[in-house]
Amino acid sequence: MDFKQDVLMKSEEQAVVVDFWAPWCAPCRALGPVIEQIAKEQDGKWTLVKLNTEEEQTLAEQYGIRSIPNVKMFYKGEVIAEFSGALPRNQILAWLEEHLPDDTKEEIAQLLKDLEESNNAETIEKLKTILEKFPERTDAAIGLAKHIIFTDSALALALTKGISLSHKLYDQANDVQQLGLLLTSKNDDSPAGQLVGKAKKAAQSNDLEATAQHLIAAVTADRSYQKELARKSAIALFRTLGHQHPVTKNYRWRFDMALY
Repeated sequence: MDFKQDVLMKSEEQAVVVDFWAPWCAPCRALGPVIEQIAKEQDGKWTLVKLNTEEEQTLAEQYGIRSIPNVKMFYKGEVIAEFSGALPRNQILAWLEEHLPDDTKEEIAQLLKDLEESNNAETIEKLKTILEKFPERTDAAIGLAKHIIFTDSALALALTKGISLSHKLYDQANDVQQLGLLLTSKNDDSPAGQLVGKAKKAAQSNDLEATAQHLIAAVTADRSYQKELARKSAIALFRTLGHQHPVTKNYRWRFDMALY
């Protein structure tokens, strides 16, 4: 291996992931086949280089390797991300998704920013097109789901289904699923049930102010109704809308007062 050629120069073209390992290291032997299989599956997106620290002690020292396995991502000649230990496959995939540089990631980030400013149909269709081509892009899937949960709940719920608890966007996906529970809830004629029913209808009409009002009233009437459906849905609503949304600004403090 020529580190300068195979890692530093290659990283000018695309990301290079270097697995620092040693033959005597049991966790290294566990991690190796997993990351090698992922590299094979994602062929072309990045390059994997295996570096035996027993044979390349100077490089290991240069890059501060204190324990192995240690995996570093190089891009443009610099280390841009790393992790230590034998992570499971799903965590490695999440790490790659978060840190791999690519034009699609930048495009998704811009489209999601545009959605924050204006929830327009053209931007939504562009995100759908990206997801048709790259269904593994959970950043696009969850970002889109947050914006269409009340207008296309079936798609939003499908996009956020099965997100791992360890995923960095799990909380956002879980909030969408919680709002889905509100939208599909069946309510009785109790005071809290009627109020949750009104919140559901308001949400289905995308009247978010009325949704917040009825959820707060339902919490006040019976916080425990349907395993605290109103409380959990209100929290999910405010977090999905964000701190700067007018509904959050106007009703989050009222919700907090209703709780205490």
